[in-house]
This record gives sequence, structure tokens and C-alpha cells, in this order.
Amino acid sequence: MKFQKITPNFSVRDVKESVRFYRDVLGFAFGMAVRNGTNSMENQISDEYDYAYALMRKDEIYVMFIESDSFEQDIPALEGVPQGASVLFYIDVENIDEVYDSIGKRAEIVKELETTWYGMREFHIRDCNGYILGFAEKA
Repeated sequence: MKFQKITPNFSVRDVKESVRFYRDVLGFAFGMAVRNGTNSMENQISDEYDYAYALMRKDEIYVMFIESDSFEQDIPALEGVPQGASVLFYIDVENIDEVYDSIGKRAEIVKELETTWYGMREFHIRDCNGYILGFAEKA
């Protein structure tokens, strides 16, 4: 048995807002979306529609966003669970200083860039839905 990869699927208030944040602040590329009330994939986001789902990618990292009502319909055990999480998404990067300079001006920093006792340089932000993302590079 072999596990292939893990792709976080974030419960979000607004898929379009999440796509914009991850595109404009973090540099992710848009992959596809599903408009509310449809089962068809779209290759662009339009301001005139609301979306139930979107997929984005940056290098080898994929993230999915699912509108919270759709999430609860798909996985009833998540009904009433608040957005945000007691989990940290830890992303290994190259050139942490450049990443910090780029992201730090456009996102809420919740932990400043520092070198840790375990040999990593890292910082943490809060995304537009309350999720914490950590960015790290070996010191």
C-alpha cells in the first residue's frame, strides 16, 4: 500500500475570495472551479457567479476550496464545525527571505520570521478564512 499525496480541502465562506487571496498573495495558479448548482468544471472564475469548489496549485502544492454549505452536504460530520482549524499547514519553500518579503506585505503575519532551535527559518500567516499557513526553509 502506497500513499500518493495529501491535498488540503479548506472549508471557506467564499470560494472567489479564497482564490483571489491564494493567487494574489501567495502566487498560486488557478486550476478549475465548479459553479454553485452545477456539476461542470470551469477553467476560470467569473465575478458574476458563486462557486462551490476550486482547485489551485503552486509548484507541487495543491489546495482545494469548498464552500462551507457544500462541505457540510458532502461530509455531514463537518456540520457546524467552525472554519479555521487546530491544524497548521507547513509549507517547505526555497528562499524564505524572498517569500517573507513578498507575502508579509499582503497577509496577516501571526508569527514573524525567525530561526528555530530545530534548524528551520520560518514564519506563519493567517489566510482569509482563518487558517494558519507556515512557511519554512532549512537554516
